[in-house]
Amino acid sequence: MKLSTKTRYGTRILIELALRADQGAIQVSKISSKQKIPAKYLEQILLTLKKAGIVNSVRGPKGGHLLVKDPGQISLGQIVRLFEGQTDLVECVSSPEKCELAADCLVRNAWHDATSVLYEKLDGISIADLIHNNGKNNPAACPSL
Repeated sequence: MKLSTKTRYGTRILIELALRADQGAIQVSKISSKQKIPAKYLEQILLTLKKAGIVNSVRGPKGGHLLVKDPGQISLGQIVRLFEGQTDLVECVSSPEKCELAADCLVRNAWHDATSVLYEKLDGISIADLIHNNGKNNPAACPSL
């Protein structure tokens, strides 16, 4: 599985907002500059996060974006599902009808279990965890997030 830039950038945006929560609403230009995400693309990602009830926007001269949810309540699993949908490692896990061998497949259950373990792990890691566990390494600047 390869995560899209929306998922990776969305995670970085949430970390940036969490790190600067005490500063109030953060402007798109500031997030864009800090995270090296093009402003137009960043706005698309913020719209998705806003529709999901994770981020809110504030209008006006001191406007910008801020987290609505506590960083400890936002998991990597939620972010992946938001931008990728519920993705399984192989299609036959969620859609056995798409494979004529699914009923007798000896490895399908292993793919199912691996998918479950992956999401269980992602659901157990919050934005707050990333900040607290990696703060010394400045996780907001990490391009792999």
